[in-house]
Amino acid sequence: MSIARGLKRKGKAAIPPLVFLSLVTYFLWQATQGDRGLQAYALRQDDLKAAQAELQRAEIELAAWERRVTALRTSRLDPDSLDERSRAMLNLSDPNDIIVPYGSGQRLF
Repeated sequence: MSIARGLKRKGKAAIPPLVFLSLVTYFLWQATQGDRGLQAYALRQDDLKAAQAELQRAEIELAAWERRVTALRTSRLDPDSLDERSRAMLNLSDPNDIIVPYGSGQRLF
């Protein structure tokens, strides 16, 4: 009976440290491997760097488009040269235009 009583007493004494140890283990695991742990933080930092690079690329593209649109403003653009260039690029002509065909070796542009 004294052996059983000693085991029971030691078992009761071991429960609080085991509970504490399991809680510490749980929180350490979550701190490193969990959704908000160190590994997830590193992944979020990588995602942030990729998003910042994408933002920088988009801002550069936006600036290029703004320069293109600014060049098309009426205060800077000659309407006749715009009409001429658009007709050349689209391969269209005005019904009132006189068309002079050239051979393939005699290109004007």
